[in-house]
Amino acid sequence: MADTKVMPRLKAEYTQKIVPELEKTLKLSNVNQVPQLEKITISSGVGKKREDKRFVETVELTLRKITGQEPTSRLAKKSIATFKIRKGMGAPVGYLVTLRNDKMYEFLDRFINVVLPHVRDFHGVSRKSFDGQGNYSIGLKEQTVFPEISFEDAAVLHGLEITFNIKNGSKEGSTKLLEAFGMPFEKENQ
Repeated sequence: MADTKVMPRLKAEYTQKIVPELEKTLKLSNVNQVPQLEKITISSGVGKKREDKRFVETVELTLRKITGQEPTSRLAKKSIATFKIRKGMGAPVGYLVTLRNDKMYEFLDRFINVVLPHVRDFHGVSRKSFDGQGNYSIGLKEQTVFPEISFEDAAVLHGLEITFNIKNGSKEGSTKLLEAFGMPFEKENQ
């Protein structure tokens, strides 16, 4: 029996429609120079509440529910006396999930078409959140905008950071790629 796996909608659209358009728009000489979404990283820090077991469990559960993967805990890389953090101390300072391939495209589709429209007072995502390599980061103040989160899970609120790692990206190329996927950027003259 053959494996009949369906390609995610945005992945199919990327290979069939977006790549040729970006190659022409960005005046690239080779198809391999076209910006490509490499991975999506979703992370959340526990900060001062790292000793609060319920808060830490909620962060871990939220990441598991919205990504469908088990989050990895992150330990402190540096000692910071002000925050009473020692390098490599037992309690995690945050959790992280990395999505690639089909799961990445499915998450991106849900994020653009379901999650962002649920953000209160939403006027588009900022165009200023690109780094020097063309990667894009967006922060959410609370996890309740994800439909996977139930009312009970939303009793303890926390923020998330989502980073879109883009291969062959520049700020312009990455912006065009995310716009082609349907990312709603703010209007420039606001």
